[in-house]
Amino acid sequence: MNDRLPPSRTIGLTGLVVAGVLLASAAAGFLAHRLFAPPRTTLRASPALPARPQRSPDATDPTTVGPTAAARVVPEQLPDIALPDSNGVAHRLTDWKGRPLLVNFWATWCDPCRREIPLLKKLRHEHAPERLQVVGVALDSLDEVRKYAADHGIDYPVLIGEQGGLAAVSAFGVDTVLPFSVFADAGGTILTVKVGELHPDEAELILERLRDVDAGKLPLADARRQIAAGVRRLNAARVAGGG
Repeated sequence: MNDRLPPSRTIGLTGLVVAGVLLASAAAGFLAHRLFAPPRTTLRASPALPARPQRSPDATDPTTVGPTAAARVVPEQLPDIALPDSNGVAHRLTDWKGRPLLVNFWATWCDPCRREIPLLKKLRHEHAPERLQVVGVALDSLDEVRKYAADHGIDYPVLIGEQGGLAAVSAFGVDTVLPFSVFADAGGTILTVKVGELHPDEAELILERLRDVDAGKLPLADARRQIAAGVRRLNAARVAGGG
């Protein structure tokens, strides 16, 4: 009696075994990718309506305020970041050391970012006697930024974060949300990071404390506490007022 399977059955079983091995390998590869592949970073715009802001758990650390304040650690000093302008010339944020600095991270596709730009232009001119320097960091394509800046008359320096922009965001200890604004004193010490759309009353509150810090009238830790409390109060009033 011949116990051997017919060739057709043998080929069929072999095919099933091979298919099973391939499926198992594919499943293992997919699982390994999900477990070990780095997460894909996606920028998003901050909510239009501010929620109750958070503050840094350690009052000695730079204050992060806003509707989506991140839990990461904000550096004490401006990080040594170099990004090109629209002409390809590299600039470091430390190039403006010696002047109070407002660094605004934005993108042309971000609604709250676009709403901020008239305010940023106004702040630059109104606080010119204090030598306030406004710098934009656009996490966008060069062509889009060039067109938007020309169409809307952006008259302060804009650096292009098409390459290296996400690393710059991470260097400030902020989550991947736009816009956010960094305020630093003339010595390059970060006073606060405002996450979400910057409003005129918040900007004036922060810049007043920044001016007092630079003048030696207010200790840095006190300025940060006052900013956190003030932004919390202003945001709560905005929420209560419906916008």
